[in-house]
Amino acid sequence: MGRLTDAIKHLLIINVLFFVATSFYGEEMYRLFSLWFPQNANFELWQILSHMFMHGGLMHIVFNMYALWAFGTPLERMWGRNKFFFFYFSAGLGSALLHTAVNYYYFNEGMDVLVNSGITRSQVIEIISSGKYSPDWYNLAPQSTIDNFLSAFNTPAVGASGAIYGVLVAFGMSFPNSELFLIFLPVPIKAKYFIPVLIGLDLFSGITGYAIFGSGIAHFAHVGGALIGFLMMWYWKKNQFNKNRWD
Repeated sequence: MGRLTDAIKHLLIINVLFFVATSFYGEEMYRLFSLWFPQNANFELWQILSHMFMHGGLMHIVFNMYALWAFGTPLERMWGRNKFFFFYFSAGLGSALLHTAVNYYYFNEGMDVLVNSGITRSQVIEIISSGKYSPDWYNLAPQSTIDNFLSAFNTPAVGASGAIYGVLVAFGMSFPNSELFLIFLPVPIKAKYFIPVLIGLDLFSGITGYAIFGSGIAHFAHVGGALIGFLMMWYWKKNQFNKNRWD
């Protein structure tokens, strides 16, 4: 890829700095900068942005930063630094919004079940805010309903993956015939085939709960970033906006 482009370089540096800080101040960093559910006491408005620089482990940040460099570099060279920044953070914000919207659905679905059983909303909030729950709740609804309810409230989102899924979509639409070599497949796959399949698998896992790539993945955050990336690329191409650089 040659010399690091400006936006990619700055994003890599900030992500690495956050990762190093997290290795020293893990619990406090996750509390302050991860994206918590808005009704959780740990939620702060800045987390909508800061969670994009947080990662859950070494392999998490390595894969994300490699994808950012590999797929983002040709886009920044085509668009310019400022346009790439705008696209990247727009996709990241879209990712956060869809992830939070889905969590609202799961939270309210579980809350309605508990309230209808005779527990007040304030009692439920008090219980789950202390990190607890009642095993009896699982007698009131399917296990997945209660699991999703508790996870929505208690599990924060971290990672640049949502923004990077937007970058993947933009790369696939800009360079559809580029051939990608994957570790787990012996043959190259064109971007126009690989990227839609990847997003489709995330959507499948998000809807069904079946973990294809492992547990603890915010699938709808990935889908949200991809969706915003697609809409922006579609609009830009339709209006010939893609030809304009923002240096």
